Amino acid sequence: MKVTIVGSGFYGSTTALRVAEADIVDEVVMVDIIEDKPQGLALDMMQSRPIERFETRIIGSNSYDATAGSDVCVITAGLPRKPGMSRMDLLEVNAKIVGDVTRQLVAGSPDSILIVVSNPLDEMTALAAQVSGFPHERVIGQAGMLDTARFQHFVAERFGISPLEVEAITLGSHGDTMVPVPSQVKVAGKPLSEVADPETIDELVRKTRDGGAEIVGLLKTGSAYYAPSSAAAAMVKAVVGDTRTLMPVCAWMTGQYGISDVYLGVPARLGRRGVEEIVELPLTDDEVAALRTAADAVRAKQADVTQFIEG
Repeated sequence: MKVTIVGSGFYGSTTALRVAEADIVDEVVMVDIIEDKPQGLALDMMQSRPIERFETRIIGSNSYDATAGSDVCVITAGLPRKPGMSRMDLLEVNAKIVGDVTRQLVAGSPDSILIVVSNPLDEMTALAAQVSGFPHERVIGQAGMLDTARFQHFVAERFGISPLEVEAITLGSHGDTMVPVPSQVKVAGKPLSEVADPETIDELVRKTRDGGAEIVGLLKTGSAYYAPSSAAAAMVKAVVGDTRTLMPVCAWMTGQYGISDVYLGVPARLGRRGVEEIVELPLTDDEVAALRTAADAVRAKQADVTQFIEG
């Protein structure tokens, strides 16, 4: 099996290494427009194989010819955020990049699953689906896995426990209309509402929503990539392994939670066909309302990408 990662920046290269080290595919291809960069990174990664004990080959290329026949393609290409920038500030420039990348991937890998991580995430996922012409279940966005991990981190830090003892999920948009779901959070087996007052819960939700911006502000240049690459690699593993693992992803809605015709962060089972099933959790009325509000906001923004891909 072959996995392609488009973009060999921090996000793309770290994702490539995480997938390769899992040793579940024959080949990982990194493609980038910067001459020699993906080749150099791939050579370095290949030389780590005897130490890390994996056999997956990593290939770097400036040509999409090397990506032909990929089973999964991860699109990380695009400009990262800078301090003070919103994800929406990236819309026009990244729409052109993601549209071009999608066309080239589809030409050589017409049966692949596309996983989009470029920002603004929800809009770029919708764009990739439209440009590719793929069935919606084969185009997925990565956001919920990352936002959920951030939610788990902040809850664990607040209560001084292992993040492995925190169950949580984050839905909605990757941005201002993100919907962390307190009713689904458990802290060492106990519902969050039993161990935290409403003010504490509101603060945890705020920190989760601002998690990416906080990192961008601290780094000054660039944005997060360690946790995001873990999230993308987890999705790749679920698809490649046909595990049907339940995880929050940006998926096409067809009536679940009373929402249709929009890409939105929801719990879904991933397998070889991409999104195998969207799962409806027992959310509170307020959480469902927030999810529908997010859907309305995202639907309007996703419509805006059409102007960048017509013709």
